[in-house]
Amino acid sequence: MSASETSEALSHIDDKGEARMVDVGGKDDTRRVARAGAAVHLSPRTMGMLLEKALPKGDALATAKIAGIMAAKQTAGLIPLCHPLALSFVDVLFDVDEAENVIRITAEARTTGPTGVEMEALVAASTAALTLYDMCKAVQKDIVIDGVRLLFKSGGKSGTFERKE
Repeated sequence: MSASETSEALSHIDDKGEARMVDVGGKDDTRRVARAGAAVHLSPRTMGMLLEKALPKGDALATAKIAGIMAAKQTAGLIPLCHPLALSFVDVLFDVDEAENVIRITAEARTTGPTGVEMEALVAASTAALTLYDMCKAVQKDIVIDGVRLLFKSGGKSGTFERKE
């Protein structure tokens, strides 16, 4: 496949086969929403300390929420070909499952613009999970983070996607 054939098939490759940022200037602004998820698996002891806010670094859930929101706003600085977006909303929610010792994270990002917010939601969920790891690592080293994935997106030419779990 020639470089010019590649650039037509792959939106982030130019006619020389080099990476480029896609020009979204001609696309219509639409309302865009994305939700992403992640899971953090803890030991029963660590989960108990987290819920009692007895971890050495303090309130892990509050810190992880703020970290996820802040990270979403920095996505274009972290992921090389992402566009800087004017986010209208970002939130990070936690479903704490004490029976399974898992914290399920859902991050949501919204904007109105010419490109989607999937990466912002994924960065928020990932960063919240990493922050939980950081907040808990003093008492547990074998924490597992998994299940980082896009759950939902709407808006734009490709329409709506909803993960069927």
